[in-house]
Amino acid sequence: MDEASTGAVVPAVKAEEAKPFLPAWAAEGAGTVAVSEVVAGPAPAEIVDRDMLCPICMEIIKDAFLTACGHSFCYMCIVTHLNNKSDCPCCGLHLTSTQLFPNFILDKLLKKTSVRQISKNASPVEQFHQSLQQGCEVSVKELDTLLTLLAEKKRKLEQEEAERNMQILMNFLHCLRKQKVDELNEIQTDLQFIKEDINAVERHRIDLYRARDRYSVKLRMLADDPTATKSWPSSIFKNNNNNNSGLSSSSRNAQGGMGFGNFQSKKADGKTQLSTLAPQRKDTISGLGSENMSQSGLAVVRKKRVHAQFNDLQECYLQKRRQLADQPNKQEEREANVIHREGYTAGLTEFQSVLSTFTRYSRLRVIAELRHGDLFHSANIVSSIEFDRDDELFATAGVSRRIKVFDFSSVVNEPADVHCPVVEMSTRSKLSCLSWNKFTKNHIASSDYEGIVTVWDVTTRQSVMEYEEHDKRAWSVDFSRTEPSMLVSGSDDCKVKIWCTKQEASVINIDMKANICCVKYNPGSSFNVAVGSADHHIHYYDLRNTSHPLHVFSGHRKAVSYVKFLSNDELASASTDSTLRLWDVKENLPIRTFRGHTNEKNFVGLTVNSGYIACGSESNEVYVYHKAISRPVTWHKFGSPDLDETDEDAGSYFISAVCWKSDSPTMLAANSQGTIKVLVLAS
Repeated sequence: MDEASTGAVVPAVKAEEAKPFLPAWAAEGAGTVAVSEVVAGPAPAEIVDRDMLCPICMEIIKDAFLTACGHSFCYMCIVTHLNNKSDCPCCGLHLTSTQLFPNFILDKLLKKTSVRQISKNASPVEQFHQSLQQGCEVSVKELDTLLTLLAEKKRKLEQEEAERNMQILMNFLHCLRKQKVDELNEIQTDLQFIKEDINAVERHRIDLYRARDRYSVKLRMLADDPTATKSWPSSIFKNNNNNNSGLSSSSRNAQGGMGFGNFQSKKADGKTQLSTLAPQRKDTISGLGSENMSQSGLAVVRKKRVHAQFNDLQECYLQKRRQLADQPNKQEEREANVIHREGYTAGLTEFQSVLSTFTRYSRLRVIAELRHGDLFHSANIVSSIEFDRDDELFATAGVSRRIKVFDFSSVVNEPADVHCPVVEMSTRSKLSCLSWNKFTKNHIASSDYEGIVTVWDVTTRQSVMEYEEHDKRAWSVDFSRTEPSMLVSGSDDCKVKIWCTKQEASVINIDMKANICCVKYNPGSSFNVAVGSADHHIHYYDLRNTSHPLHVFSGHRKAVSYVKFLSNDELASASTDSTLRLWDVKENLPIRTFRGHTNEKNFVGLTVNSGYIACGSESNEVYVYHKAISRPVTWHKFGSPDLDETDEDAGSYFISAVCWKSDSPTMLAANSQGTIKVLVLAS
C-alpha cells in the first residue's frame, strides 16, 4: 500500500520540478496557468487543476492576486500571510502588500474553467437550466417544442413509475396469496385431521357408553335373578314367617327343603325381596352418584388444565398429527397402556397419551420430610441424591463430606423428625455427585472437589477404587448401565475420563477446551457419552473415536449444568440460562425448550423419567415439566417451620438436588438448607 501511494505521488512532483525557467514578463502577463499553456501547450487536466490551486489554502484561487516575484494567490490568503511575515510563501523573497497586483487574466480563466467543468459534469437538465440563467435566447416556437417534449417525457416517466409500482404491488400480493394459500391448505389439512379424529373419538365414546349400558343391564339382571341370589329368599322367608314358624319348619323337615307352601308364597316373597332390595339399590345409586360427582369434578379440573396450556397442547397435537399422518397405528409401537382403537392414527394415539399424562397431575404432595443437616456441620447443601438399582435405598452427598444412605420405605412409612441413615461414609473433600451402579447393588461412585473419583462398597463402607488423575474439581460421575464396570467423570480441568473398575488408571481421556460440568452415559450404549460444559454446548461422543464428537448441540446461552437421558434417543439438558432443553441425539435436532424456573448461578438439579422432567429453582421451588409441553405442569415451594420469613438468608435458599424414583410419580428433592422431601405427583 505504501509503495502504491508513493508511486502515485512521485510522477507529479517530478513534473513540477522539470518546468523550464520562464522570464518574469511571461509570469506577470499570464499567471501560472497561462504560462503552462504558453510553454507546454495544452496541459493535462491534473496539471491545470494543480496550477489553479492557491499555494497557501490548496483550494481553487479566489480573487487572484499576483506578486512581484510572479506567484499568484487568493487575495485573503496572501494578505493574511503578509500580516505575519514579509516574504513570498513560494520563493521566500521579500514581499510587502504594496507589491501585490490583481491578476485579471487568471480570474477570467478560472471562471471559464469552472464553467466548463460544471457543464461537463452537469446533467442535461442542469445544462439547460444554466443556459437559460445565462440568458440564452430561445424562440416561442422552440419553447413550445421543448414543452411538448418535456410533457411527453413526463408522461412516459409517470407511466414507467406507475408500472413499477404496480409490479411491486402485484409481486407482494402474489407472495401474500401464496403464503395464505399455503396456510389455508395447512389449516384445511389440520381441520381434516381434527374431523377424522373427532369421528374416531366419537365412535369410541359411543362404544364406551354402549359397554357401560350393557354392564348396567347385566348388573340389574344379576340383581333380579333368584338363582344368583339364592341365599336372599331364605332369609326373607324366615323374616316374613315368624308367626308360622312351626308350619314352616314342619314343611321344610318333611320335604327336606323348600316345599309347596313356599311356591305359593313366591309372589309375596318376591314383593318382599323387591322391597328389601330397594334401599340397597338406592344406596348403590347414591354411591354411584357421588362417584360420578367426584369424576365430574375431576373432569372439570382436567379441562381447566387443558385450557391453561391450550397453545402448547395445540402445537403438540398438530406436530404429532402432521408427522405421523401417514403412519398406521402399529401394534409393536404402541405404549403398553394405550389400547388399540379403530380409526385411531399413530399421531392421535401419541397425543392422547401426552394429554392423559399431562392432565393427570396438578400438584406435588409431600409425603415425607427429613433433615439432612448435622449439628456439627453448618454446611448442609445436598449436591446429589440417587436411588439404588431397586429403588429401596437412596444416597445423599454434599458439602458435609459424607455419603448417607437411607432406607426409602422407612423414611416414608415411619414419620419422624430425624431419620438415621442405614449407612454413612466420610470423605476427605466436599462431594459433587453420586452414581449408583445399576448392576452391582452395593457399589456407588462419587466425585469430589479435589478431583477424586471413588467407588464405594456400601456394605463394607470402604472404598473399592480411588482415581486421582483429575487436576481440579470433578463435577460429575456416572456408571454405564450396559457395561457396569465402566464409569465416566468430568472435571474443571477440561477433561473427560473413562474408568474401568478392574483397572487403576483411566482407559480413555478426552481433552476439551472448557470446564466440564456434567457427563452421562447413554442408557442403551456403553460407547456414547453426553458431556455438558461451560462453553454453552453439549458434546455427544462415541468413545470408539474421541477425536471429534458425533454431535455438538448448541442453543444454551450459559454453562450446561446437567445432562440426563429420557430414552436412548432423547437427551435433556439444564443450564444457568434458566432453561431446560430436549434434544434428539439420533437425528441431531433440538426438540423443545422449557421455561418457568429460575437458574442463573447455582446447580439446582435435574432428573427425568419416561414422561416427565423435574428440576430445582433458585426460588426454593421444585418444577415439573411434561416432556411434550414447554411450560411447567406443577411446582412446589419448600418451606420449613425453622425458616423465619424475615430471615435475610431466606431468599438465598435454592433447590440443590432432585431425583425421580424409577417409572414412578415419586420424587426426592433437597434444598440448600439441608431439607429433603419426598414428593408425589397428585391430581
